[in-house]
Amino acid sequence: MRDVVICWFKRDLRVVDHPALARAAALGPVIPLYIVEPGLWQQADASGRHYAFVVECLEALRRDLADLGLALAVRRGEAVGVLETLRRDHGATRLVSHEETGNAWTFARDRRVAAWARAQGVEWTQLPQCGVARRLPGRDGWQRARDGFVRDAPAAVPQGLQPGPFTSTDRMPDAADLGLEDACPQRQKGGRARAERALEGFLQTRGRCYRKAMSSPLAGARACSRLSPHLAFGTISVREAVQAASARQAALTGRRDGWAGSLRSFQSRLAWRDHFIQKLEDEPALEHRCMHPAYEGLRPAVPDRVRLDAWAAGETGLPFVDACMRSLRATGWLNFRMRSMVMAVASYHLWLDWRASGPVLARYFTDYEPGIHWPQVQMQSGTTGINTIRIYNPVKQGGDQDPAGVFTRRWVPELADVPDAYLQAPWRWPRAGCVLGQAYPFPIVDPVAAARAARQAVWAVRGQEGFHDRATALVARHGSRKRRRPGIPAPDRQMRFDF
Repeated sequence: MRDVVICWFKRDLRVVDHPALARAAALGPVIPLYIVEPGLWQQADASGRHYAFVVECLEALRRDLADLGLALAVRRGEAVGVLETLRRDHGATRLVSHEETGNAWTFARDRRVAAWARAQGVEWTQLPQCGVARRLPGRDGWQRARDGFVRDAPAAVPQGLQPGPFTSTDRMPDAADLGLEDACPQRQKGGRARAERALEGFLQTRGRCYRKAMSSPLAGARACSRLSPHLAFGTISVREAVQAASARQAALTGRRDGWAGSLRSFQSRLAWRDHFIQKLEDEPALEHRCMHPAYEGLRPAVPDRVRLDAWAAGETGLPFVDACMRSLRATGWLNFRMRSMVMAVASYHLWLDWRASGPVLARYFTDYEPGIHWPQVQMQSGTTGINTIRIYNPVKQGGDQDPAGVFTRRWVPELADVPDAYLQAPWRWPRAGCVLGQAYPFPIVDPVAAARAARQAVWAVRGQEGFHDRATALVARHGSRKRRRPGIPAPDRQMRFDF
């Protein structure tokens, strides 16, 4: 009798191109397992919209596994306790999973699981599911290895699987059971079939104007692939997306209708996705510590609660910022430029530490991916020391990205009667007293004065002795080694993630 193998599903909720499932199937009878970990869902970056998406993904995964002859076991509890019960009750001596670049909580949990496996003689095999490399000695050659990974043939869906011994499954807890709220009814729905439809629709029709339209909060909602939550929770693999896009590029060779540039941009963002997750893999402390230590203490450790709450609720009195935050709260998605803007406004204009504002956005984004989120949050806050300091003018952004005011008025209906010329700065309207301080708040900061003060403070840090030596070391550790080509940003430019 071959040893029983546990295949532990985490943020990889699919059976297609699933190297861990393929490896488990080759080793022996398989128990596919998902653990609902209450501790994980109590973290500051978790929300009900994430959990609801995961539940939908698990429903689809359960059906797909059943088609392969396997029954998904769902257990609620602490990972070590759940795994030990399966080891004791069913003689499971092997554990297979994908490598996970998660938050600090999952990192600590995996270390506990590793200690348990060693103590119990359980062989735990962890396999990569994207271009991120564990225990990377340096970035030289990383891009070549990543590109090779996504070009390799996808892992075949195993056939003729031998199911492990029957094991009971717990009832999937309701969000309320885990203390979660914020179901976000307008969010994207989870599950493999929806991921496939999103990718097909993007590559066949919606993506043609991707490069041009993705900056708009209105047009971007359709023109972007909308794969980001599916990539984050693994209903589709990065390799599948890369190879499908490559096939479409080949089929459209010679076309001059926008497709070529859009698909190049999409491919570059898939590559930057792995690049940024690699940063957190290499330095997990980036979730809690400024990348460049000179920026520690720059902003108050205890945030101004009035400002933080107003920003989170979309009540800052800066119309375009408020429209973006209200849209995000309601839908769970925002296009890349607006994500950058709302974080920059929180950091510069409102002078909030990224460790206060970052968890708010993590909870709001249905597609929250820790490896992208925390380096990006730091980049937009100016604390990396190696990226351009970019302070968005929220009034100008509103005029540029929403010139007709359609998006702003949709989400800030209090301003319906404000003329277009004053919509993004209603305090300049001669009749502002009819609205401000009544239906809609006055701006909580002067955006021009606040930006000026922030710019001076952040740039002053860069003049400190030893700053550039440390920055050079950071580039060596985290910077891209890839030779630049059109569509690929330089290391100090703003990265964009708008799948």
